[in-house]
This record gives sequence, structure tokens and C-alpha cells, in this order.
Amino acid sequence: MNDLQIKGSWNEVKGKLKQKYADLTDDDLEFAEGKSDEMLGRLQQKTGKSKEELKKEIESL
Repeated sequence: MNDLQIKGSWNEVKGKLKQKYADLTDDDLEFAEGKSDEMLGRLQQKTGKSKEELKKEIESL
């Protein structure tokens, strides 16, 4: 997963993640170019999943 892949459809992915994990906020899902690791860290804390698991899940959405 790279920044361009995420950036293209991020609003759609963000909506699906918020549906799946109700406790995620817009701040948790804020995507800034070059800061995907920071965002994945926040998601990791909220979901309890590893970065690799999250990357695969995001790519599958």
C-alpha cells in the first residue's frame, strides 16, 4: 500500500472503516501525505490489529 493508492479512494475507505469499527473518529482516520504510519498506529491502538493486518484490510476495501 502506498500513499497514492490510499489517497485516491480514501473517503470511501474511511467510511467503510467507520462502519466496521464504530469507535473510530475522523481524527483517527485523518490521512496526511507521508504520515500513513502515524495513522496506522492510531488504528492499531483502536482495533488491536497489527499494521500488516490493517494494511491488508484497507487494501481489500
